[in-house]
Amino acid sequence: MKILSAEFIVSAPGPKQFPVDKSPQIAFAGRSNVGKSSIINALLHRKKLVKTSQTPGKTQLINFFLINKAFYFVDLPGYGYAHAPHEVTDAWAPMIEGYLKGSLTLRAVVVLLDSRREPDERDLRLIEWLRQYDIPAIFALTKVDKLSRQVAGRAQRDIQARLELEDLPLLSSAKSGAGMSSLWGSIVKYFGKD
Repeated sequence: MKILSAEFIVSAPGPKQFPVDKSPQIAFAGRSNVGKSSIINALLHRKKLVKTSQTPGKTQLINFFLINKAFYFVDLPGYGYAHAPHEVTDAWAPMIEGYLKGSLTLRAVVVLLDSRREPDERDLRLIEWLRQYDIPAIFALTKVDKLSRQVAGRAQRDIQARLELEDLPLLSSAKSGAGMSSLWGSIVKYFGKD
């Protein structure tokens, strides 16, 4: 997809601050160190639109980015980083679930999983919410540049089996650019759907 414009709109703690227009939204979710910000930047061919940090758990609000003045990418707070204050980590689950439950223009969620790690109970809870609210999910394994092709393929099959997915999760790397066109292909299928 050709990116003509990409702009940060708002960091929102809750629905009162969410954009009110009817543009479709694609959300990105995953653990706090899975590389969400890097993947979004790589998809948009921007280096610093979405702030990345060496400190996991930095995204603590829901961030909206308007792309091509036509649709939103929504960066959900990362979950599972123990060094954030408890009052912050306790707020993430209801914040994410509230968004998933309440967004009228959410088309799909890109669920990012670290290719080198087993999905944990927080990943499973997110997937359970998506199934409960009938929200389509696009599964992608990140950081595959750190694995051999054989190990990455094994991770794909293992995670597909563990999460009982119909299809293999996509392989992606923000660093090398691997999988970005496949990820875009999966995302654009959800545009224009009511």
